[in-house]
Amino acid sequence: MRVAVCQLNSGADQAANLAAARAALESAAAGGADLAVLPEYVDYLGTAADLPDPEPVDGTVGRFFADTARALGIWVVVGSFHERGPDATRMYNTCLVFDRGGGLVATYRKIHLYDVEIPGRVSYHESRNVAPGSDLVVVDCEGVRLGLSICYDLRFPELYRRLAADEGAQVLVVPAAFMMHTGRDHWEVLLRARAIENQCYVLAAGQIGSHDPGRTCFGRSMVVDPWGTVLAQAPDIVTVVLADVDPDRLATIRTELPSLANRRL
Repeated sequence: MRVAVCQLNSGADQAANLAAARAALESAAAGGADLAVLPEYVDYLGTAADLPDPEPVDGTVGRFFADTARALGIWVVVGSFHERGPDATRMYNTCLVFDRGGGLVATYRKIHLYDVEIPGRVSYHESRNVAPGSDLVVVDCEGVRLGLSICYDLRFPELYRRLAADEGAQVLVVPAAFMMHTGRDHWEVLLRARAIENQCYVLAAGQIGSHDPGRTCFGRSMVVDPWGTVLAQAPDIVTVVLADVDPDRLATIRTELPSLANRRL
C-alpha cells in the first residue's frame, strides 16, 4: 500500500484551507497513493474569535472531503476538523476517514486534551472549548488495519498499545499541529517510540509554519516503519511525501522480535 502524508499551513480562511488540502490530495493521488493523511485542524487554524461555526460530520467540510476522495479514488484521512459538539460551548476535534468511493468509514474524536496551568507563565485549557472523545477507533483499509489518534494523544502510550495489542492495528495514524518548541525535541522521538513498542507503521501528518495567534507548528511529517526507521520525512515546507506500507515486513518483525506476544501485564 502506498501512503502519503500531507504537510500543510492551514490558516483562518477555510475556503483556502480546503483548496490547499485538495491540491495536496491531488498530488498524493498523482504519486500513486492509495491512502493520504491530512494534518490536525485542516479546516481552520486561527483565532477562536474568527472560527467558523463547527459543523456536523456530514456538513460542508465532510461533504467536501467525501467528494474529493471519490473524485480521486483514494482513501482520505481528514486529520481533524471542528465538529459540532455536545453543547453550545464545546466542540469535538474530529478525524474522519473516507474510502475510495467517498464513503465515511470511521469517525474518531480526540481523547486526550491539553490542559496546563503554570502560575505566572502558561494558562491553557483545551477542555474549555473541546469535549473529549471516549472511543478507540480502528478501521480496515483494504486489509490493513488503521488505528486513529490526534496530536496530543501521541504522549499517551497506553492508547497505542490498546490499538495495536487489543484492536489489531497495524498502522497508527497521527495527524497533528505540534508546536515548534516541543516538536524540536519530542516529535520524532515519540513517533519512533510508538512504532517500535507497538511494531506498527506510523503515519504522521503535521501542520507547518506560522498561524494566528502567534502559533508556530513544527511540521516534519513522516512515515516510520515497525522497526523505527524513518522511511520518509517532509522538509520544512508545504509538501506531500510518500512511502510504502508492507504488511509482510510488519509480520516478519513481529515474528522475529515477538515483544507483543511476550508481554506480561
